[in-house]
Amino acid sequence: MADQGRTAGRGRDGRWRAAGATAAALLLVSACTAPAATSPDTTVRDIRATLDRRAAAVLDHDPDAYAATVAPGATGLRTAQRRELANLADVPLSSWTYEVTDVHEHGAAGATADVELRYRISGYDSAPVTTDRVLDLERHGVDGSWYITADRAGKNGGRQLWQQGDVRVVRGSHSLVLGVGRTQDELGRIADTEDRAVPAVSAAWPERWAARVVVVVPRTVDDMAGLLGAPVANYRGIAAVTTGETGGAGRTPADRVIVNPQAYAMLGTFGQRVVLTHETTHVATRARTSAATPTWLSEGFADWAAYRAEDRTPAQAAPELAEAVRSGELPAALPTDEDFRFGGDSGRLARAYEGGWLACALIADHWGEKKLFALYRAVGRHSGRDGAVEQALHEVLGTTEQDFTARWREYLRSRLG
Repeated sequence: MADQGRTAGRGRDGRWRAAGATAAALLLVSACTAPAATSPDTTVRDIRATLDRRAAAVLDHDPDAYAATVAPGATGLRTAQRRELANLADVPLSSWTYEVTDVHEHGAAGATADVELRYRISGYDSAPVTTDRVLDLERHGVDGSWYITADRAGKNGGRQLWQQGDVRVVRGSHSLVLGVGRTQDELGRIADTEDRAVPAVSAAWPERWAARVVVVVPRTVDDMAGLLGAPVANYRGIAAVTTGETGGAGRTPADRVIVNPQAYAMLGTFGQRVVLTHETTHVATRARTSAATPTWLSEGFADWAAYRAEDRTPAQAAPELAEAVRSGELPAALPTDEDFRFGGDSGRLARAYEGGWLACALIADHWGEKKLFALYRAVGRHSGRDGAVEQALHEVLGTTEQDFTARWREYLRSRLG
C-alpha cells in the first residue's frame, strides 16, 4: 500500500516554548500606559502591522511570536492559539497573509476587524484558499500596538481543520491528504485512491490542469459540516464534496476535496474510487465551470469522467433512475438545480445525479467526447444562466433543448428500461 513518494512527519517534541516573560512584560506596559487616540487610517495601518507579525510567525512556526500578537489578558485565547499553531506544524504552507477589509473602532482602545485569511499549500495551490475571520482587538503599550482578544469565523468562513485537532499529513504522488483524528493507514489508503483518480481525470478532461489535489479528512461528519459552515444534515450520507469558487477565466481559488469519513468508509473500493474521481473532476474543470453551468452538466460530467473507464452497465451505475424508468416514471425534463439539493429526498438526489450522468453519456455516445468537452466549455463561458444551454446546444450540437430532452428521455428508456 505504500507509495515511493509518500512521507509523513509527526515529531515536534520540544518545539514549543512558553512565552511567560513576554506576557509579563506586556502586562506591565499595558497597566502603566493609556493609549492615545489615532485616526482611522492609522488604526487600520497598525492593525495590519500586528497581523503581518502574526502571519510571519505562522510561516516561521514561531509560537512565541504568534502568541505575542494576542492581548496579555486573553490567556485562554493565547493557549488556544498556541495549540492551533502546533496543529499546523506538519502542513507545508507556502504563504499565509491577512487582508483587512473593514474596521469598526470601539472608543480609543478597542476595535473589531473583518479580515480575509489567505493561505496556500506548497506545491498544490496556485491561488490561495480564502476564509473570512472576525478579530476583536485592544490597544496596549507605549506605542499603542494592537493585540487580539478574540478570533472567530466570519460570514463566509467555517471552522478551520487545524482548529479541530492535530493535522496529520500524508503525501501521495498526485495528492496531499490532511486528516484530523484519522489513522495514517486510513489517510494512506485515501492517498492511494486519489493517486488513481488524478490520472483517470486527466484522461477524461482534455485540458491541462494542475493534476494534484488536496484532500481533507476531518474526524466526523459534524466536523465536515463545521469546515463547510453548513448544517450537518446537509452532508449525512454524502461521501465527499469539493470546495472552491467557479471561475470561467483566469485563476480560481484553490479547491479542497473534503471527505465525510463515515459515509466514505461504508463504500467499497469501487465506490471510493468513483467518489474521488468525481470530486477530482470538479477540480480539473473548475476554471471552465461558471454560474452559467447548470448542475446537471457539472455533476453529470463529473460522474461521466468517474465511470468512463469503469466496467459498469448503466443500470448498475444508475439504480434509482433505472427503477423509476422500469416503473413507468420516466422523467419529463432534465434535473433542475433544486433536485441536487443536499439534505432533501435522497432518492430524488440520486436520480438527479444519475440523470445528469446519462445526459453527458448521451452526448459522448451520439455526438462524441470532443463535442461533450466543447459543450461544457461553451456553456461555462456564457455571460449568464439564461440561454446558456440553449445557445451551446445549438452552436455545438446543432440541436435544441426540446430535441435534446426528447433524445435524453429515449436514451434513458433504451439504456435503463
